[in-house]
This record gives sequence, structure tokens and C-alpha cells, in this order.
Amino acid sequence: MSQTRLYLTASRADATRIFDALEAEFEEDGLPIAVLEVDEERDIQEVSLYAEDDVDDAERRVRDVLAALSLDKEIGREKLPEIDWVAKSLEGLKPVRAGGFIVHGSHDRDEAREGELAIEIEAGLAFGTGHHGTTSGCLEMLEEVVRTKQPRNALDLGTGSAVLAIAVAKLAHIPVLATDIDPVATEVAADNVRLNGVSDHVETETATGFDHPVFAARGPFELIIANILAGPLMELAPDVARHLASGGSVVLSGILDRQADAVLAAYVAQGFAHVRTIHLEGWATLHLKR
Repeated sequence: MSQTRLYLTASRADATRIFDALEAEFEEDGLPIAVLEVDEERDIQEVSLYAEDDVDDAERRVRDVLAALSLDKEIGREKLPEIDWVAKSLEGLKPVRAGGFIVHGSHDRDEAREGELAIEIEAGLAFGTGHHGTTSGCLEMLEEVVRTKQPRNALDLGTGSAVLAIAVAKLAHIPVLATDIDPVATEVAADNVRLNGVSDHVETETATGFDHPVFAARGPFELIIANILAGPLMELAPDVARHLASGGSVVLSGILDRQADAVLAAYVAQGFAHVRTIHLEGWATLHLKR
């Protein structure tokens, strides 16, 4: 959706007053507001409000805010181009190597070395490009777990971009269920699955927790991957235990180093044994077994 920037200039003192008043006025609308210093010597700052839908109404409300502050300011408009800022911000990222994998965008298809498993991930509204320590740690851990434990099916819970599901499918050629609570993420995941040619192995599904019937239909799983957050991981420990096959493995990430012990304790309480931890960029990736 395209945006229109409404902007005005003011002194630092007035810009601060305007920003605070606009923040209160548009708090429930969630419209971005910014202040930028234009000229330090002349004490000129620019206040911007980014509107998407009813721009005229947004401008009227800005004028009302200014009137309440006894300020008379000219309001400019700038129509912004429709840009996928997530994709644009990731265009310049270099390929990431983790274990025997290389994760890259379409512009780096030629970067894969002989023997590497290439995963192409297009920038989209879903987490997981390999550039974050949690994803890289998972890829490194998964290479070891899949090669040594040889699971016959897998679940990627909170799949995001599906990079981990794709990695398992490419490495082991086994059925992988990739789920996410966000339907937009699921769409991105499905696109990436097709892009990487593993549609025969990976099924994507929008599902919250373990309540969706797809889990019962596809489980129990010999490998469960969950790269989410420490809090939800601890809450899901009983469900993970219930859906994991006897002797199966769990790979958990999205865990800060300082949270690792708490997450581990939640799973030990469910009968899991700790196998290994990878620490990377302040994040921990855990491998546990039942």
C-alpha cells in the first residue's frame, strides 16, 4: 500500500511539542511519526507523519493538533513510491554459510560451492534469511542431527520463511510439515518451498499451537524444530513431548544465551535429555532427545 508523508518544519522546542501531541493523537491509528534535524545552526527540524488511507483526514487532524498548540505551520505532502522495504533492505545481504548449507537470494545463485546445499530465500514478510544467529545456529545443528539420527519425518514449528524445513528436505528427502501462526508467513513459506523444488516433501500449513488436526494426521514426528521465542518454547514443552516419537530429537532456538537454562529445564521436566548447545551471536540452539 502506498503512503503519503505529511511534513512540516519547526524549531527543536516546537518540534518536540508537535511530535508528542501527534503521538498522542495518532496512537490508536499506529501511524509512523518521525523527527529529523534539517539544519542544526538555524535550529530547524522536520516532523513527518506517514499516512496510508484517508490522507485528507490525517492532515485535518494534524492541523487541529497545531491549532491546539497555537502554532501555524505549512504542511507539505510527499507521495511515497510503493516499495517492499523488507525486500529492499535484504537486497544487499551476502550469502550465509552454516554447516554445509548456503542461504542466498536470487542475485547470488552462482555463489554456491561444490558440495554445498543451496537454499534460495526471497525477501518477504517472514522471519528467516539465515543472517540471524538463531537461523544459522539451527542450520548448523540440523546438519548434524539429520545426518546422525536419520529421522523419517519432521515438523518445523513457526516456520517463517521455511528455510529450516527446506534445509531438512534437501538434506534428508523426508516429509516435513512446516507450520506458522501467521498466514502471510505461510504464503511466503509456500513460495520458498516451490522455489527450492521441495514441494514433494514439504507441506505448509497455518496453525496455532498444536490444536490443528494436521499435527495428529502427520505425527508423531521424529524431528521437531522450533525457532521461535523462549517463552512460547517453554509453554509448548508438554505438547512437543506429546507429538515427538520415542527416541526423537528436538532442535530449539530463538533463545538468548541467558535464557537457555530455563528453556532446558522446561524440557528436562518433560523427560528430555540435553545433547548439545550451539552458541552463536548471543543466541543458543539446543538439541534434546527423548
